[in-house]
Amino acid sequence: MTAAPVFRFWPVALAAAAILMITNGVRTSFGLFIAPIDAATGIGIADISLALAFAQLTWGAVQPVAGAFSDRYGAARVLVTGCFLLIGGVALAPLLPSAFGLILTIGILASLGAGIGSFSVLLGAAAHQLPPNRQGLASGFINAGSSFGQFLFAPLAQALITLLGWRGAMWSMALIGLAVLPLIRVLGGSTPHQSQPSPPGGLKRAVVEALADRSYLLLHASFFTCGFHIAFLITHLPGEVNLCGLPATVASWSLAIIGLSNIFGSLAAGWWVGRYRSKYILFWMYASRAVAILIYLALPRTDLNFYLFAAAIGFSWLATVPPTARLVSKLFGTRYLATLFGLTLLTHQIGGFFGAWLGGLALTRGGDYTWMWYADTVLALAAALFNLPIREARMDRSSP
Repeated sequence: MTAAPVFRFWPVALAAAAILMITNGVRTSFGLFIAPIDAATGIGIADISLALAFAQLTWGAVQPVAGAFSDRYGAARVLVTGCFLLIGGVALAPLLPSAFGLILTIGILASLGAGIGSFSVLLGAAAHQLPPNRQGLASGFINAGSSFGQFLFAPLAQALITLLGWRGAMWSMALIGLAVLPLIRVLGGSTPHQSQPSPPGGLKRAVVEALADRSYLLLHASFFTCGFHIAFLITHLPGEVNLCGLPATVASWSLAIIGLSNIFGSLAAGWWVGRYRSKYILFWMYASRAVAILIYLALPRTDLNFYLFAAAIGFSWLATVPPTARLVSKLFGTRYLATLFGLTLLTHQIGGFFGAWLGGLALTRGGDYTWMWYADTVLALAAALFNLPIREARMDRSSP
């Protein structure tokens, strides 16, 4: 790959981070709408949770497809399509207030758009335009954009719901989504086949070889548990706060703190992947989640403890993305990174589907989330262990 000028780093990284800030900010605010939608329509928490579970699955399912189109045709046209799907899905949701309508709008249309404008396409576009020694830092910076979106949009969505009701808040989110369009133009960049030649066999062979690789499959397994964990919390933390008799603002600020904490975690992860082996970074991140959950379960449910838990769990929240993407690029190169990393994100969101859906079932059938917390702890420990056997070369300490 031809080395890109250093000055290209900031336009590429800033534009990609800003796009991800908006798409992920809108997507991660959906959990705050569960109680208002249920109160206004009587749809039921389980059915609304099912719609959000579809949202998790759809967001992941589109990642490898969008990545493949981006790898073939470039990112710009793909991202424009995603922007209009996101806006359309969010804007239509208030007009179709039923279980089926929410599945169609939030669960499918909006989530297709958010998924297209997310990690696989954006990280792939950055990797095609930047030299290898800048890609790790760029992935951490771009990932921090997603975290900042959660930090910004959680209290914003709660304020809009309070002021305008859930319908007005949804329409406001759709308007905000329009800001993605000028950012796509800034991101720009060459198509990938101009920057790096295709290996023999093309995309199909690359996918087949990746799916036969033990290290790649272990990476999928750990990312599945990551998706389960994140979707459960992003969807049902407001319900947990409500069960504890605390105000809804505790939930929105907890989600915001998770996003704020992950800004630092993402930047740290982007720095670490250039200095340490990614599989060990992932091991400690997943292990820290299990410890944080067990400490949370042992403490009384107060607003301060929710905020402390959010800060602890938030540091590794989506900071797993830079080392996971880095491992994929180390194993298979960057030519089809958007596709191959997109496949790991699909697995991540299959886990997310179960995290969102089973959380709703746990609440409606058991009255609380106790068994989900313990299942989450076990899965976090399993994810940590899955990373240790991954094949990864030792870091070259002689390079600058």
